[in-house]
Amino acid sequence: MSELTLTVIRLGFLAVLWLFVLTTVSVMRSDLFGTRVTQPQPKASPARQPRPPAPRAQKRPRSAPGKLVVTAGSLAGTTVTLTDQPVTIGRSHDSTLVLDDDYASSRHARIYPDNGRWMVEDLGSTNGTYLDRAKINGPTPVPLGVPIRIGKTVLELRK
Repeated sequence: MSELTLTVIRLGFLAVLWLFVLTTVSVMRSDLFGTRVTQPQPKASPARQPRPPAPRAQKRPRSAPGKLVVTAGSLAGTTVTLTDQPVTIGRSHDSTLVLDDDYASSRHARIYPDNGRWMVEDLGSTNGTYLDRAKINGPTPVPLGVPIRIGKTVLELRK
């Protein structure tokens, strides 16, 4: 082999080695310092228009859950008030409930109302979502007080 070929191979190997080192440092940095949570910026509207009157809130049945409570994990004690909007759970900063859990995916699961009952759905997470020790595979109804486990975080629906 010529000297030029050997030099090109050595430089290529050195570049791949540095790429590996930089990638490793980046992964270690994100594991040590976690994900950065930013506050969403308010959207500017070009012209202020009058807001239509809000529809009257419907009364929820007494047996319907009113909040989602984190019972175990780094966010233990956190409460999310349930509305008619779905609750997204994951490590992504745009989730409703942002988890700082190594076993949670960026968009892990969602909890949403469906015909008077609340459903939990895994959004294709790596480690899965568990409802009372059983791994869920599709939208599953969630009874009151039954634990939902996402990594090390445990959630419950309560009145």
